[in-house]
Amino acid sequence: MAFSHSFLLLSLLSLLACAAQGQLSPTFYATSCPNVQSIVRSAMAQAVSREPRMGASILRLFFHDCFVNGCDGSILLDDTATFTGEQNAFPNQNSVRGFEVIDTIKARVEAACKATVSCADILALAARDGVNLLGGPTWTVQLGRRDARTASQSAANSNLPGPGSSLSTLISMFAAKGLNAQDMTALSGGHTIGQAQCKNFRAHIYNDTDINPSFAALRRRNCPASGGDSNLAPLDIQTPNRFGNDYYQNLVAQRGLLHSDQELFNGGSQDALVRQFSTNAALFASAFTRAMVKMGSITPLTGTSGEIRLNCGKVN
Repeated sequence: MAFSHSFLLLSLLSLLACAAQGQLSPTFYATSCPNVQSIVRSAMAQAVSREPRMGASILRLFFHDCFVNGCDGSILLDDTATFTGEQNAFPNQNSVRGFEVIDTIKARVEAACKATVSCADILALAARDGVNLLGGPTWTVQLGRRDARTASQSAANSNLPGPGSSLSTLISMFAAKGLNAQDMTALSGGHTIGQAQCKNFRAHIYNDTDINPSFAALRRRNCPASGGDSNLAPLDIQTPNRFGNDYYQNLVAQRGLLHSDQELFNGGSQDALVRQFSTNAALFASAFTRAMVKMGSITPLTGTSGEIRLNCGKVN
């Protein structure tokens, strides 16, 4: 009888261990790489101080990673003669950036803890630090993701919402990833930092009516009706290098840069929430951090799935 009891207990314990292995944890590297967070933070501080826009670029890299087969570092894989990754998918081509920053961080982490920390986790930490270094909130990053050995250009083309998306499209694309409409509206607030290319906002400033006329005129100066596709404009006209709730104030004033931005405040279901975020920075910050943790938990590879890449740009 005692034997069957202890056997049952052992079975239960091993089941619990397996279940825990499939979960992320903030203390995942506590013993295997205790300094990983300070290494990432210090490298991000250098990168953001060199170029404040980098905070936004790394945040976007993380978002574009998580929305394609989960937060598995697949966006970091470079194309080769025999492998087509996600970097040249339509939403990413000539627009995702910051790979060299992740490579620098990875090299420093490898020097401290060889073959221990995934590129997917480095990206999750770097995205948090980039936001925080630009004056935004901080949050506890869940860790323990492993890196994909594959990537999907077709999934990147179909899963990432575009700058011309309607509100209903945004809501459904985020819902497909387990994120509700409030999460979507809060995560869109990441556009309080960073820049967009003229090709992505041209239709909005020339064709849409839900836009402040003087704002449209201002943006047309740097974004002609044809040509100048890669000319940049700040997503948040007030404080492009400071993370805050100005983005929502801009939406209320019809100064959203992208069609998809202004869709959040255009007589639809998110108007009331946009108004709340525009007047309550703390409410936005808490909704944003909650949504970032949720997004960071989209179908991670854990346990024995995937691998710990030694070079973020290629599989081992």
